[in-house]
Amino acid sequence: MDTISEQPADSGIWEALRAGVAAVLALHDSREQALERFRLLHNTASLRAGWLEKCLRFQENLLPLMEARMDAATGTEGAKARAVIATAFACLDAASMTWVANDGKGEILDLYDECLAAVRG
Repeated sequence: MDTISEQPADSGIWEALRAGVAAVLALHDSREQALERFRLLHNTASLRAGWLEKCLRFQENLLPLMEARMDAATGTEGAKARAVIATAFACLDAASMTWVANDGKGEILDLYDECLAAVRG
């Protein structure tokens, strides 16, 4: 959350979330370590369930940061922020699943960008 909260005020919600995704991915010591962890995460039901629960909690924690970056004039920034955050997390999940299925070929962040572009049209 620090990475996202440290983004410039004029950076958009999508850019702030991408910076957060990049920071999380950078926590791995190596590509091999990341691939091993994502493989375990996606192929072990109990780990997957725990990860999804953690993601839902993290999304709630991000909500105030994202609402502050959205237009409050409509009064629906909470719903919009939730949708944007959930979309970013879904794209990260799709990207990491694809990366694991492709045995670590390419870059997860590039796949994330492709997934996000597909959703955003």
